[in-house]
Amino acid sequence: MKKIYSRLTVAAVAAGIAALALSGCVQQTGTGAAPADGAYKIAFLMPDLASTRYEQQDKPLFVAEMKVLCPKCKVIYSNANASADQQQQQANSAIAQGVNAIVIDAVDSKGAASIVNSANAAKIPIIAYDRPIPDKQADYYVSFDNEGIGQKIAQSLMDKLDKDAPGGEILIVNGSPTDAAAGLIKKGIHNAVDKSNHKVLAEFDTPDWKPQNAQDWVSGQITQYGSKITGVVAANDGTGGGTIAAFKAAGVTAVPPVTGNDAEVAAAQRIIAGDQYNTISKPIKIVADAAAKVAYSLAKGDKVAAKTTLYDTPSELFTPDVVTIDNIKAILFDSGIMKASEVCTADYAAACATAGIK
Repeated sequence: MKKIYSRLTVAAVAAGIAALALSGCVQQTGTGAAPADGAYKIAFLMPDLASTRYEQQDKPLFVAEMKVLCPKCKVIYSNANASADQQQQQANSAIAQGVNAIVIDAVDSKGAASIVNSANAAKIPIIAYDRPIPDKQADYYVSFDNEGIGQKIAQSLMDKLDKDAPGGEILIVNGSPTDAAAGLIKKGIHNAVDKSNHKVLAEFDTPDWKPQNAQDWVSGQITQYGSKITGVVAANDGTGGGTIAAFKAAGVTAVPPVTGNDAEVAAAQRIIAGDQYNTISKPIKIVADAAAKVAYSLAKGDKVAAKTTLYDTPSELFTPDVVTIDNIKAILFDSGIMKASEVCTADYAAACATAGIK
């Protein structure tokens, strides 16, 4: 289990660790004394702007849940814009401001180990969010099951190709090579693809998850392989969007099925229009709320039960759903995750009507 920081004696600490090991709980005490007025400070450090979800969903949802849990608490928000160095500086700044907990979605999963070390030295609990930190235990990890996501999107595509293009050949567009969550998604993709009858023509790890990097690489593969490409497993909606843009720029009128992940508004529009085959419904509110609850509890020094473990870190992993045109109405719209007004703009109104979304 993670180290426990307190003012207890060494003997009491040892006893506490043993008790927590038996109970499956983790407890942490933030730097210094708890604020007398309950105005805890929580740092929320997000990784990039390439994925629209962080600014549009994760940040406002986390802030909203913190306000419910603790009206006097302050969220110190930063986005590193895909720079590991900038994220390190943002973490150092949060520590210097005396935050009581840090929630971090790491730009570089390996490099983030130094941020965990800094937090540990300052006796500040740190929660890994969305992306794990394999080389250094955070106090808690909250995410969706990333390996499961990779397997689900890839298996969904393999099943479609088994019907439409048996023995077809595919491309794989993975996420960032510095993101451990991308590595888990990649592992899940291969769990499905490697046992299928579909050959992988080429595979790419997309630097910084940038859609333009994905588009540039796929453009080269279209030049090389052309109509041999019967499908593309893309690790998220950004890389999927970049992939689709590459086919359209090449003048391909019937874009082969392309996967995605994150259920961004643009991805929902592409699925409704027939340009993208699938995505993953990841209601960000689920992980944002869970992370807020864990951060608030650990900041106060309360115990948090581990639902499971990953990389020896107490964790809570949620299971998402695959979304295609066949179930997009039920999963994203009937559930209230998305509103027709934000998706069914003028360019997509007719397609929405066909799909029964209004």
